[in-house]
Amino acid sequence: MTFDHRARREALRAALRERGLDALLVTDLTNVRYLSGFTGSNGGLLIDARGEEQSRIATDGRYTTQVAEQAPDLVVLNARGVATALVAHAAKHKTHRLGVEGHVVTLQQHRALVSAAGHAADQAAFVAPDLVPVVGVVELLRVVKDPHEVEALRKAAEIGDKALAELLGKDGVRPGRTELEVARELESLMLDFGSEGASFETIVAAGANSAMPHHRPTGAVLAEGDFVKIDFGATWLGYHSDMTRTYVLGEPAAWQREVYELVLAAQTAGREALKPGVELKSVDAAARDVIDAAGHKDHFDHGLGHAVGLDIHESPALSKLSEGLVPVGAVLTVEPGVYLPGKGGVRIEDTLVVGESENQLLTRTDKALTILGS
Repeated sequence: MTFDHRARREALRAALRERGLDALLVTDLTNVRYLSGFTGSNGGLLIDARGEEQSRIATDGRYTTQVAEQAPDLVVLNARGVATALVAHAAKHKTHRLGVEGHVVTLQQHRALVSAAGHAADQAAFVAPDLVPVVGVVELLRVVKDPHEVEALRKAAEIGDKALAELLGKDGVRPGRTELEVARELESLMLDFGSEGASFETIVAAGANSAMPHHRPTGAVLAEGDFVKIDFGATWLGYHSDMTRTYVLGEPAAWQREVYELVLAAQTAGREALKPGVELKSVDAAARDVIDAAGHKDHFDHGLGHAVGLDIHESPALSKLSEGLVPVGAVLTVEPGVYLPGKGGVRIEDTLVVGESENQLLTRTDKALTILGS
C-alpha cells in the first residue's frame, strides 16, 4: 500500500501560506511519518511553503539507509540534532517566519533553536527567522482519512477482531486466569495475525477492576460472576484499531444485565447520532443522555470517543466540551461506559468511518451480552 506523502506536504504548504508562514519545522515523530513515511526514532522535517526545493528531512547516521528507502524524494541532512540542523538550513535560505510545533518544542529547545537560527543567519548575512509556535496545523490535515488510510485502519481492526475471536474460541477468558495472562495472550494473537504491535497496553479488567476505565492488568484472578472488560487494538502500517468488549463469566446477575443493556443502548444512540455536519458535542450528548436518564450520570465521566489514525488518540474528540462539526472521512470511536465502584463496569466501543450517507463499521465483533464459561 502506498501513501502519497508528497501530496500531504503540498497540502501542508497551502496551510502554511494561509497562516503567513514561510516554513514549518516538524519534530513530532508521528507528523514526520505522516508527511514523509520515515519511521526512525530521531527525525525531523523542514517543510518550505515555497516548494520542495528547500524542504529537508534530517536524521542521524543510524538511519541513513532507512531514510533513503522510506523518504526517497526528500533531501537528507545527516545530523544528531535534527531540529537545530533544520533551523540552521532555514535561516540560510531567507526564511522569515518559521513555524515550530508548539506541543513538542520545550522552552529549553526553543532557546537552542533561536541560537542556531541566529548563528546560521549571521554566517549567511541574513536576518534570523522569527520562530512562531503553531499547534495543530499538521494534525488538522490528518483528521480526514484518505482511502489508503481507511484500508490500513480496516486491516488493523480486522486483526483485532480475529485475535479476540481466537482468544474466546480457545476459552482464553475463563475463571482462574489472571488479567495479565489474558492480556498477554491477546497481544500475542494479534502479532500472529499480522499486527505490528499493540496500539496501547491492552486493558483486561475483571470484577471490581472493571469499574476503573483505564485499569492496567494485574495478577488479579478472573472469577465466576465477574464482568471482564477488554479494551485493545492492533496496528497495521502504523495505523491503529481500538475496540472494547465486556463479557460476563457465568450467569449474569440482574444488575449486570441492566448495566450492560444500558451501555449498549447508549452506544447505539451515539453511533446513530454520528453524522457528518452535526456538532461533535451533540454526539456525546446523544449517548450521555441515555445513561443520565437511567440514573447513572455520575458513573460515566469520560468523553464518548476520539479519532484514531497514526496515533491512538487523535482529533477530533467526542465530549461535552468538543467544539466543531463531525467531518466526512473522520474515523472515530464511540465508547460509552458505566462504572460502579466496588462492583464492576461496562464499556462498549466501536470504531467507525464517517460517511456521507452512512458510516462504515470497522470493528465487527458482536456486541450482544455474551456469557463466557457457562
